[in-house]
Amino acid sequence: MSVDTQAWTDDEFEDEAGEQQELFEHFHLDVDKGQAPTRIDKFLTDKIKSVSRNRIQSAAEAGTILVNGKAVKASYKIKPLDSISIVMAEPPRDVEIKAENIPLNILFEDDHLIILNKEAGMVVHPGHGNFTGTLVNALMYHLKDVPLFSSGEVRPGLVHRIDRNTSGILVIAKTELAMNNLARQFFDRTTSRRYIALVWGNMDTDSGTVTGNIGRSIRDRKKMQVFPEGDQGKHAVTHWKVLERLGYVTLIECKLETGRTHQIRAHFEYIRHPLFNDDKYGGNSIVKGTTFTKYKQFIDNCFKICPRHALHAQSLGFKHPATGKEMHFESEVPADITQVIEKWRTYTGARGNAFEEE
Repeated sequence: MSVDTQAWTDDEFEDEAGEQQELFEHFHLDVDKGQAPTRIDKFLTDKIKSVSRNRIQSAAEAGTILVNGKAVKASYKIKPLDSISIVMAEPPRDVEIKAENIPLNILFEDDHLIILNKEAGMVVHPGHGNFTGTLVNALMYHLKDVPLFSSGEVRPGLVHRIDRNTSGILVIAKTELAMNNLARQFFDRTTSRRYIALVWGNMDTDSGTVTGNIGRSIRDRKKMQVFPEGDQGKHAVTHWKVLERLGYVTLIECKLETGRTHQIRAHFEYIRHPLFNDDKYGGNSIVKGTTFTKYKQFIDNCFKICPRHALHAQSLGFKHPATGKEMHFESEVPADITQVIEKWRTYTGARGNAFEEE
């Protein structure tokens, strides 16, 4: 039997993660010709390390265990040459996480999930020296009576995430069933995600799509890069449209068709429109504009107002994991980004139409 395991290995990315990168593991198993009929929950428990039978059964209940492309129950008897795919929550790690009483901006909560509005600067999950002060530390405290959060796992409830310096909406699962169901929705790309970003340059068209595989950078292991051809990286698609043209920068809306690590940041660096003040992807210096001293001072002031990449996860839509009801949540663009937008509006108003691409 062959086992292909695709696991998220973000530890090498310090304390950052991808724009809405799916936090699940996707296993693929091909059953041997001579395999005797066996319950699939027992079979998978024996084959996959660090995963309990209860977790396998929960995944099956959520419809995230597929045999030959179809969801099966935990009692399904595997057959020779069956092709098994599994989408489930990440298994526990041997790291103790301390619960901390950190304030959270909760937009919605019920028995199954929480919708949070994350502030820029908050690390989502522990790692590389950030084992305190993270969103997970806060969740471990606020949900200490919820079984999923008393298990001691490193990333309880997380089915997707956003970068440390990206603000915006996150959904947190409170039960195993909700976690597996939401993970399946992200895997199947049935969720809707919309971002607001300020990028350098005046876009040539009013809308477009960036397509290009995204993988770890060959030159810098702490960032991602786009591979336009070949089989390097993972397929990634970002749709965008212009919301407002502000001379040397453009306010855009991005909709993700996929959820790769640093997808928006890497894609817009690739098309030479890096995010405003993105220190990792070339947006933290003057990319477009004049050589005048006053302009340089203006940009420096903008960077001080918004000391991070100008990216906000504004909305998220999905089906409720228990009721199946369509859910949609919006988050206001935070003050640092809105203030920079206002400064650019004032600047472009003063400058009129005297902008030239350089």
